[in-house]
Amino acid sequence: MTAPDTPARTAHTVIRLDALAAELTARGWHATLEAPPGRAPSLHAHNPEPGARALSERIYAQPRADGTWIYWWPWAQPIATTPATAAEIIIRVLRPAQNAATTEHAQQP
Repeated sequence: MTAPDTPARTAHTVIRLDALAAELTARGWHATLEAPPGRAPSLHAHNPEPGARALSERIYAQPRADGTWIYWWPWAQPIATTPATAAEIIIRVLRPAQNAATTEHAQQP
């Protein structure tokens, strides 16, 4: 995640973050695009459940060397290449542990 920001690249980044925001919003989550001058645009995604507001994170998007794009956690770990898959992973990671255990238990045969 080291390529320099240009206006065109920033615009492409915003488009990709907007697509992720739409996926998260469609699933009932809150997502706010942030593009402060001089900083990489990011998407602030947070859990809408009561009492779970702290379960939030900034998400970044950046092109890879081969020209494809990928979503990233702020600690530079890749999430996914598509908005739908990234939204699924973000929701799974940022849900309360109690809900995660309940969902995993319900999915077992």
